[in-house]
Amino acid sequence: MAVALALVLIAVGSVVFHLLSPWWWTPIASNWQYIDQTIVITFWITGVVFVAVVLFMAYCVFRFRHRHGAKAAYEPENKRLEWWLTVATAVGVAAMLAPGLFVWNQFVTVPRDAVEIEVVGRQWQWSYRLPGEDGKLGTSDIRHIGLDNPLGLNPHDAAGQDDVVIEAEDLHLPIGKPVKVLLRSIDVLHDFYVPEFRAKMDMVPGSVTYFWFTPTRTGTFEVLCAELCGVGHAVMRGRVVVQSETEHAVWLNRQRTFAQLALAQAR
Repeated sequence: MAVALALVLIAVGSVVFHLLSPWWWTPIASNWQYIDQTIVITFWITGVVFVAVVLFMAYCVFRFRHRHGAKAAYEPENKRLEWWLTVATAVGVAAMLAPGLFVWNQFVTVPRDAVEIEVVGRQWQWSYRLPGEDGKLGTSDIRHIGLDNPLGLNPHDAAGQDDVVIEAEDLHLPIGKPVKVLLRSIDVLHDFYVPEFRAKMDMVPGSVTYFWFTPTRTGTFEVLCAELCGVGHAVMRGRVVVQSETEHAVWLNRQRTFAQLALAQAR
């Protein structure tokens, strides 16, 4: 009896804890509300199953508890129950997979009008590169990485001369414009994550990964590394500032291009 009561309290307590919990998502600041909706659907399905299983266990413990003189009836098969469980499990799995596949299709399908920017991670700092007046990013290579060229931009690529390079400073983005974020890591695994944007992706050395999003509200949002990248992992932070197009244009005009930085270092 005590065990059955404990199981019931676990089920009820879990639901109450969730409803009264002070921890929840930060207010969303991108177009990825579909991710939130998918998580909610998955939570409700798994939550209902969890409560049902625990309460069923409590029922079994109570119903089939030891009683003096009682004898168990051996029934090794129950075809009806097996079919019911098979169908219910298949429906539940499909209900959890379908929303995720729908969101993933959107996640990997970048809008044609998205502006490409680059985020470079290294222990323990974020750097950024934005396209210049030509609207496209130049090439890069690890062979070009050095003290005077930490992002490894190709100095012989004319398309990269007007790229805007931002090191150890805030990244500014205009509101309402889709952005494709190209991700590179110079040393170890990193993960560029802004909780309010929801979308994120690992940064793998030797590869260029990506994700996209559209900022939907202005503000300053903290950047975290969501991959354990070393002893300084906790301090690998940055900020993304989402602002109006006018404010963003003013900020962008104050930044220096790769060619300007190279000229300043040559002097």
